[in-house]
Order: sequence, then C-alpha cells, then structure tokens
Amino acid sequence: MSWTLHAADLPDLARGATLLGTGGGGDPYIGRMLVEQVLGDAAITILDPDEIEDDLFVIPTAQMGAPTVMVEKLPAGTEPTLSLRILEDHLGRRADATMPIECGGINSMIPLIVAAETGLPVVDADGMGRAFPELSMETFAVYGTHGSPLALAGEGGERVIIDTGDDDHRMEWLARAVTIRLGGVGHIAEYAMTGAEVRRTAVPRTLSMALALGRAIREAREAKTDPFAAIEQTLATTLYSHVRVLHQGKVVDVERRTTEGFAKGVARIAPADGQGVPLEIRFQNENLLALRDGECLAIVPDLICVLEAETAEPITTEGLRYGQRVRVLGISTPEMMRTPEALAAFGPAGFGLDLPFRPVEACGVP
Repeated sequence: MSWTLHAADLPDLARGATLLGTGGGGDPYIGRMLVEQVLGDAAITILDPDEIEDDLFVIPTAQMGAPTVMVEKLPAGTEPTLSLRILEDHLGRRADATMPIECGGINSMIPLIVAAETGLPVVDADGMGRAFPELSMETFAVYGTHGSPLALAGEGGERVIIDTGDDDHRMEWLARAVTIRLGGVGHIAEYAMTGAEVRRTAVPRTLSMALALGRAIREAREAKTDPFAAIEQTLATTLYSHVRVLHQGKVVDVERRTTEGFAKGVARIAPADGQGVPLEIRFQNENLLALRDGECLAIVPDLICVLEAETAEPITTEGLRYGQRVRVLGISTPEMMRTPEALAAFGPAGFGLDLPFRPVEACGVP
C-alpha cells in the first residue's frame, strides 16, 4: 500500500539504499542533506506500484556521473527539478509522479528532492533493483520501455535534450559525453512511462525495502544485537532472499581512477586473521566481481556489498580506504534481473567480464 515519507525516515532510507546500491549510487550523506534542505517538516507520498492508475504519467529522475566527483563537486540542488521541467516542456505534458532509476545513497534521494519541490508523489520502484553505471542498464529497457527523450540539466542552468529513439546505448553514450563536459556530474529525467509500464518493467518496492533495511540495521545497533543477522532476516521474505557472507577482513589496497565518466578500480581485502588469500573486488562505480584466489564468489547482477565489520554501515566505492575492517556480503538479485534478456543488458559480458553469470547462492558450491 502507499505510504508517507518524513524527514525522520531519511537516515534509515539512505543507509538501506546505499546497501542496495552495491557501492554505487552516490554518497548517502550528501543525498540525505539535499532532501532535508528542501523537505523541512513536509512529507512525501510514496505510491505502491500495484495501486497506481494505468495512465499515470511517470518521469524518473536521477543523477549521472562518477561518484568520486561528488567528493569535491557538490550540486547546486536545482538541477533535478530543472531536468524534469525540461523534459515536461519537451513532451508537452506534466508528470503525475516521479521515480528512482536505481538504488543508491543519492539516486534514491534525487526523486525525493523533486517531490519535495514540486509536490509530486514518488513511485516505490526503480529500474535496476541495485545500481548500475550505465543508463541503458535498466529493467525498463530490458522489458520494452526506452529512455529517450532524455533531459539533462547542469549546475549552471545548462539544458540538453537527447533523443536517440529506441537506441538506449547511444543515449547513454551521448549523455555521458555531456556529463563529462559538465565536470563529471549531470542530472537527468528519462524513461517517461505510464503506470502500466511501471508495473511491467520496474523492480517493485525498492524504496520501502531500503527503508526497512536501514531501520533494521539501526535498531539492531541500538539493541546491541547483530546487524548482519537483521539484514538477512529483513531480506528473507523479499525478492532478494539469499544473503551470503563472502569475506571478512581489512582493506589493504584500493586502486581507483575516474575515467570516461566512471569511477573504476579494484579493492583488495585481506582475511581478518591475516592468513590466506585476499578477496579482490572489481568495480565500475558499483562492485561488479568478487574473486578469491581466482574463484568467482559473486558476479554482477547479483549484489556485492561492502559493510563496516561491526556496525554494518555500507561503504561506497569512493569511500573505500586502507585499513577499514569490513564484511562483504553477496545478495541474490530479483529473478527478473536474471533472465537471458536482462543478463544480455547488465550481466558480466556487459562489463567486459569474461566469466559466465552464476547465482551467488551457487558460487563456490561444487
């Protein structure tokens, strides 16, 4: 059912969305602060996708670019709503609601900024069920709804419309080039669709799940119980039902570079006891592959989540640092993200990984 989001919910929502973002999706603190600034004492209506009208006109909103850029380059705060208005003007139609395109510390928050400024409701769903680095890697596109026309807004008021018809890869390529010229970050409105298309193509109830996850972690800490057990219990009855501990130890090396509009790199995590082979995590904005001694423990699109070892606070790829004590979880992705069509869009081959997809619950099992 539909529900109401208040400012007091934002820390839990940001925490849970960061976990689901698998290292990407933007800084949770920045995202939360941007929403709090415009929300105040007001509230946002969150719509259950099963309850929306078939002809509801939904325009998702998001931020694109390398998350490392956000460490030094904060947005003006006006860009998300501007991108929505640009696309509305181009289409000649006003949105009835907005929606995230992915989970993440910022990208679960961008639609909330738009909602707080415009009064629009937000649909409780998204197009990735986690975070991916490219705009074409959407369940929306996999199941027949295309991203163009896309509106992009810059912090200086720049306005761009990109329309590549049904070629979502070219849309991503062009939008990435513009984003690089804007300093590495842009704000977008894309994948305009009806309520019926939302139900057919989106991963449902990811905002409410992120809120439940963040709340479960916090409440476990307050009760001095195991927050990792709380994560597993919270996910047990959801579309992400399998949770597996892949590794625990200390971050001993991070190679990270911002290139082609992405944050790319490798993190190595030594075992907690100092003995044995480190875990290697490869990332492109998000964690893509977890390897130990050449063995694949988890691979995209399943979730690879790095969390602080004691508190279970999620750590983004730009936040990884030498010396952090962490626990790495592998979490199964929804079945709609494991179909042949979905794997063709955002499976291992989509990232140049020469490995087949194997579900995290089967990895390492003879």
